[in-house]
Amino acid sequence: MNTEIQSLVNQLNAASDAYYNGREELMTDYEWDAAFDKLKKLEEETGIILPDSPTQNVSADNVAGKKEEHEFSALSLAKTKKVEDLAKWAENKPIWLSWKLDGLTLVATYDNGKLTKVVTRGNGHIGTNITHLSKAIDGILQNIPYKGHLVIRGEAVISYPDFEQFNMESEEEYANPRNLASGSLTLKDINEVKARHLCWIPFTLVYTEEEITSWGERMAWLEQQGFKAIDREIIEQPTVDNIEAVIHHWTERVTGASSSPFPYPVDGLVISYDDTAYAATGSVTGHHATRAGYAFKWQDESAETELEYIEWSCAASTISPVAVFRPVELEGTIVKRASLCNISECERLGIGDKGTKIAVIKANKIIPKVINVIESVGSFHIPTTCPVCHSATEVSESEVSGTRTLHCTNTHCPAKQLKKFGRFVSKEGVNIDGLSEQTIQKFINLGWIREYADLFHLTEHATELRTMDGFGNRSVTKLLAAIEKARSVEARRLLFALNIPLVGQDVCNRLLSAYPLEELIKTAIESPAEDVFSTIAGIGPEKSASFVRWMKDADNQSMLQHLLAELNISQPSSAPTGSGCQGLTFVVTGDVHHYKNRNELKAYIESQGGKVTGSVSKSTNFLINNDIESASGKNKKAKELSIPIISEDEFIARFTQDTAAENPSQSTEGSLF
Repeated sequence: MNTEIQSLVNQLNAASDAYYNGREELMTDYEWDAAFDKLKKLEEETGIILPDSPTQNVSADNVAGKKEEHEFSALSLAKTKKVEDLAKWAENKPIWLSWKLDGLTLVATYDNGKLTKVVTRGNGHIGTNITHLSKAIDGILQNIPYKGHLVIRGEAVISYPDFEQFNMESEEEYANPRNLASGSLTLKDINEVKARHLCWIPFTLVYTEEEITSWGERMAWLEQQGFKAIDREIIEQPTVDNIEAVIHHWTERVTGASSSPFPYPVDGLVISYDDTAYAATGSVTGHHATRAGYAFKWQDESAETELEYIEWSCAASTISPVAVFRPVELEGTIVKRASLCNISECERLGIGDKGTKIAVIKANKIIPKVINVIESVGSFHIPTTCPVCHSATEVSESEVSGTRTLHCTNTHCPAKQLKKFGRFVSKEGVNIDGLSEQTIQKFINLGWIREYADLFHLTEHATELRTMDGFGNRSVTKLLAAIEKARSVEARRLLFALNIPLVGQDVCNRLLSAYPLEELIKTAIESPAEDVFSTIAGIGPEKSASFVRWMKDADNQSMLQHLLAELNISQPSSAPTGSGCQGLTFVVTGDVHHYKNRNELKAYIESQGGKVTGSVSKSTNFLINNDIESASGKNKKAKELSIPIISEDEFIARFTQDTAAENPSQSTEGSLF
């Protein structure tokens, strides 16, 4: 019996270490909970509790960096899957229900209105100081109105959409958002962390000098300080029926059955006494404060099924295995696919071939997941060619986590151009409304899209589209209408959509102010000199060379020829239509109210012979800012140089005609091609 207990302790601790520190997953949450419950039962039956048992110790994140002792220990909560346990614990006192977020706990401390430190939970007593990364995490405020000493505990989480987006673009696919969040805090580059879109959500006001003894009022007070505290709901009379009704409503928000689904990963719910003074009277048992709160975890509904085949899905960097199995009903929905993440996960599970019996769940009520292989049939095969472009594949192993992933060796594989397709269909590009990168990825994997022109042939797949998950008659009709609308495009949007290196929106506008599109393309292809456009203001030899090299490339010419055959291109006249701003240089900053956006205001100024620059200098005539008294850097610079700061209203009064503000971007269009 002692050997079995030791084995369970070792397995659970190893899995926790990997889970909390962004490494390859050793157990699913489902497997961990089952093993934990088994260990707890054995400990109760035998009286044997090992010193390193996870039932007695807080799982620790081992984020590298300077260690720091917590001012207030961060103990874990007792957990249950029975509503009756929650009702008994509540003792008929008012309680609050909130999310049990599945991320990484961070403790933020404030003094005199300023953030002084951010420390990871660590083992609950000692964590790692990551204050240097605080500006990269949304929700951690640098300054607050309150001037006293304040300690807040919150969870750093990554939303499901951001997680999916990151996995599409990453060299290494992560198993879940929680794994990605913990791995992000090991990074040194603040910009890398910022790109992962971590959000910190406060769930406990640990300490304040204010006398606030209601948990609900404490959370409301945090929101008055500017924080976005955790969602919560009070249960005044916590009977089994009342708690069950609230849990049902919150469960719908997780499963998507609600009109307001929660976008962040959760692995349960938490109840807390509203009376914080009463909550503080509890004792500490093991590593739980008995009245600090109680966690409710859902009973995962599992189902057995048979593997039909493994589909290999191509993203920007990886080729990931997806289990396609005989459909089963889970949590009220039909499930027939589940991501297997990477080669390492397939090998850990022991995935075989068609006919392999597997058990699946919807992890945290959302993500379909294979939890174990009941009986393996045949062997697991790793494809040697890319399913999209049929080039050779290669397996790579991460030096950090040891995760084995599959990659396509062809740098021009359409799947690797996902970001380019995303820019092409964006609002700034040809603007195909409702076509996301995730959807484009599906179409690439189906072989429907290999180049830009293929987007305008999706009508050929309308029948198949209507039978795909996530699509229906209405959404397909809407998408196809958006594609048809995108056939009529302005030259500047098309040029930007082509993803030519160094050719952003400003460069597109400058090139097209000097040449009609057809002549611009012809000049680039036929010119012997790469700096042919370098004399255009704001272009220079580097940008000119990049544009010319792209246009001379035979593959790009072929792709562009196919694309132009699908489009109706217009090019507004770049000649000024008036002289209201003739010879004047403006800088525009802050929000605008009369114009749709700053770009529209800029377009009007240029149409009136004026110039708009990005920074204030001696050559600036006016700074346009609706917040004239702002302490912004541009306002300060303008005041130093005695440059007038005017509001949008004043600009309209001085520099526009009566009709200009009503239609400031009016221009004459001429068709091309």
